[in-house]
Amino acid sequence: MVQPVVKSVAVRAPKPPSYALKKVLATVLFYVVTVAIAVAMFLPFFWSLITSFKPSNEIFSVPIKWIPSTLTLEHYKSAFTTVPFAGYFANSFILASAGVLCNLFFGSISGYAFAKLNFKLNKPMFRILLAAMMIPGIVTMIPSFYVLKHFPLIGGNDLLGAGGNGFLNSFWGIILPGASGSFAVFFMRQFFLTLPSDMMEMARIEGAGEFRIFWNIYLPLTKPALATLSIFTFQGGWNNFLWPMIILNDPAKATIQMGLQAFSFNHQTDFGPMMAGALIAILPILVLFLLLQKYFVQGIAFTGTKG
Repeated sequence: MVQPVVKSVAVRAPKPPSYALKKVLATVLFYVVTVAIAVAMFLPFFWSLITSFKPSNEIFSVPIKWIPSTLTLEHYKSAFTTVPFAGYFANSFILASAGVLCNLFFGSISGYAFAKLNFKLNKPMFRILLAAMMIPGIVTMIPSFYVLKHFPLIGGNDLLGAGGNGFLNSFWGIILPGASGSFAVFFMRQFFLTLPSDMMEMARIEGAGEFRIFWNIYLPLTKPALATLSIFTFQGGWNNFLWPMIILNDPAKATIQMGLQAFSFNHQTDFGPMMAGALIAILPILVLFLLLQKYFVQGIAFTGTKG
């Protein structure tokens, strides 16, 4: 008689209730901590926003009034009447935009050369570039100031760089030192490495020159990286305070960050107009990010560490 074959079926034991409870508690704890950190980071910005609309007598009221009794625009009016805030805004926009254009062009063409051209000193020069990125800007501030002041045949200087002020007290003194930043060259070089070299070889066979290959073939493919670099460069130029304050002596050429300093005088700070001015100052960066956020995410995702 043939005995029937009985297959054993493994029965998975149900998980104890304590495991499910621990998982729920861990999830709840994660969200509680995350929300707490988010609230702690958002509160300073919220205080600045509310302060810019508070009446002056409620700014330092005790206890703190997170919701003002009335909303007022007096601080925004004061920000534009106490100092020429609109002129400072225009100066910062000109300097930041010029820095973006210079870094996009020189950073791209230098990054292309390091990524796609095989010249003798490619790797040694790139290592020097990486080493330069490690040097704090405060270390090179005095040498940069000396070079700008004694630049030959500029700003009243003679051929030996004496007798005048060079690029001091001019927008060029702000633009030129950062026209091709080390980070811009490194960032664009990493992006160019992700692009295939076959197109370059085909273009060379067709007789195209190197600059035409760069300008017409490779540069249009780097829009995500260019958008990302634009945001970083514009933000750095817009928020720059120390270097413009050293170079620019003419109040008519002051930047918006220097203008915010005008609300602090005689060891006192007029917080209402300062908060209003600070919120106005972040609008260009916010608008730029909203316009380029799609390319920004792509640039971060596709800029690898190949090299």
